[in-house]
Amino acid sequence: MLIHINVGHISIVHNGIIENYIELKNELLNLGVTFTSSTDTEVAGKYINYLYEKELENQNDDKARFNAIIKACEVFRGSYAFAIIFDDDVNNIYATRKDSPLIIGLSQNGNFVASDISAILDYTNKYILLDVDEFVKISNDSYIIYDKKFNILNKDIQTATWEKNSLRKNGYAHFMLKEINEQPEIAKKILTTFESNKEIQNIDFTKYSDIQIVACGSAMHAGMVGKYLLENYANIKVNVEIASEYRYKNSFITNSTLVIIISQSGETADSLAALRLAKQNGATTLAIVNAVGSTIAREADITIYTYAGPEIAVATTKGYVSQVAILILLTLSLMKKESLLSNKLITDIKNDIDNIDIILKDVISKHDEYLSIANSIYTHNDLFFIGRGIDYTLCLEGSLKLKEISYMHSEAYAAGELKHGTISLIEKGTPVIAIATDKGLFEKTISNIKETKARGANVYLITTSDLFKDDLKDFADFTLVLPKVNELLSPIVTVCALQLIAYETANLKGVDIDKPKNLAKSVTVE
Repeated sequence: MLIHINVGHISIVHNGIIENYIELKNELLNLGVTFTSSTDTEVAGKYINYLYEKELENQNDDKARFNAIIKACEVFRGSYAFAIIFDDDVNNIYATRKDSPLIIGLSQNGNFVASDISAILDYTNKYILLDVDEFVKISNDSYIIYDKKFNILNKDIQTATWEKNSLRKNGYAHFMLKEINEQPEIAKKILTTFESNKEIQNIDFTKYSDIQIVACGSAMHAGMVGKYLLENYANIKVNVEIASEYRYKNSFITNSTLVIIISQSGETADSLAALRLAKQNGATTLAIVNAVGSTIAREADITIYTYAGPEIAVATTKGYVSQVAILILLTLSLMKKESLLSNKLITDIKNDIDNIDIILKDVISKHDEYLSIANSIYTHNDLFFIGRGIDYTLCLEGSLKLKEISYMHSEAYAAGELKHGTISLIEKGTPVIAIATDKGLFEKTISNIKETKARGANVYLITTSDLFKDDLKDFADFTLVLPKVNELLSPIVTVCALQLIAYETANLKGVDIDKPKNLAKSVTVE
């Protein structure tokens, strides 16, 4: 977010990006306008100011101000949310948005403009969602919303259900650590609905020949877990697509395709564009989101909320776990409809779900073990994660977490791919975090681990209590043993350990864990 003040007649706050700002800047330069920065925000502000000065030739009122903003937005390409104060009307804020989120907060002690309810929850839980091509004038005690044709719009006032305490650390050193510790209750809350979740049970999977999961970052990694579970347990074809690539390839979307969009914020620009493309091509869209009333949630044909509560740390933890939990429910629902759930499997899964909070708390409590691993790896420049099957999908998320918050160079590889080139990078002392929780692939993964050990790697093995044997110590420098649960639930258990390894490593490096450099919580630009 950038702020430019004293841009002619206006001050402007801008979240997003103006893609054609160079073209507009050149246009203004030819008109004699000068610039003090190279930002697109200054261009946006000065372009609106230029149009406002033209409007002032005919009138000086709200319509002139709105006309300047509306005409500028018709020219701007990209995503943006603007909050603007005109120097001849300093008691009012004028605001609008395109693709970037924007809400109006309402209280008896003043009104607000913000990108997210969490920013104003200390003052009010009442808010209005502003849609694309809507324009608001807001003062301390009033507001009015227009469309592009100056029709007044009456919009519903929403009430946030989040508690103020959810925006505080509550004694934890970092929000990330707090949010990791919230995962046991969140997972339990979601998974216990596997026989009562009507939103999921009402999905008619017989209408779909295939599923496409589209997402970015950790949400995409959650989608890869979903692909593994849906294909291996529910017997339906699933592709996982990176949202930023989805629009620029032939995605083979048909009216029998179910496109699942996963986004914590519900405002991710690439994911939103993918959703719109899928709808244009006749697919049914299903959104898995946390933010109630977000753009993706509103535009999808079916929306399933994770209700994980606000996530303040930039690196997602409970957001990811809640997404995986919903995908587990989708898998179980489809298995049930296809008569793939035996009575024994139902009993086993129910038992694990009933105890999932206790199991996760046990995993989270292994502080000394995570700190020991972190102490051994945090001074290294390079690190590798390896695993097979569902463990490989978790390697991707573990590696991303480590990169995001500790700034270590880390790569995740399918263990069987090591000998196809990557093993040349393994040398004496190279840290390798190996995940081996899949009984069917355990021996093959161990064989790959031995290959890295033979080349001098320091191996940190993550496995489960049913697979652990004393002789694993012969080729693993450190073994972390996790509780055994049904494979459908195992991703949630394993990822908690990976999150804490990343957290403890970043903590030792003394970096800003909650706000890593160059990253934003919601990526609202392409």
